[in-house]
Amino acid sequence: MGDHDDLRKFITDLAVVHGRVVLSSGREADWYIDLRRVTLHHAAAPLVGRVLLDLTRDWEYDAVGGLTLGADPVAGAMLHAAAAQQRPLDAFVVRKSLKTHGMQRRIEGPDVSGRRVVAVEDTSTTGSSVLTAVEALREVGAEVVGVAVIVDRGAGEAVRAAGLPYRAAYTLADLGLLA
Repeated sequence: MGDHDDLRKFITDLAVVHGRVVLSSGREADWYIDLRRVTLHHAAAPLVGRVLLDLTRDWEYDAVGGLTLGADPVAGAMLHAAAAQQRPLDAFVVRKSLKTHGMQRRIEGPDVSGRRVVAVEDTSTTGSSVLTAVEALREVGAEVVGVAVIVDRGAGEAVRAAGLPYRAAYTLADLGLLA
């Protein structure tokens, strides 16, 4: 098996939780995908980085990140996977609101102004979180070249409607889940 198949197995074995839950979108579901169980796992996190780098290999960008907290381990995994390939790639964190002390930055990490970036998320249902990150990135002058997620729960249409390319490593069908 390759990285893509290995990561899918980690997701189905560790991250898919069955039972009634309320999603951040307010919708209810009979199952939940807790990707932090994968993105923060010692063996799965490197796969996350390699799979997402492969997913976006034809996009030209030099920084990756998104809205804290779901995007943080994804961006970190990509940063480390890129370093292992001798590819320069910075990561950044978009705060949910402006920091009111210190440097008062909304985007932490290396400056992204004038840079080509990819906004990432672990999983997305409505696209709200990743589009919030996109808005913050554009406000500081970053050029968002696309959005990439590990698992798409339905956000593709909203992200594409915002004029951005959208890619997901896995769909719900790939994981054997019904929408």
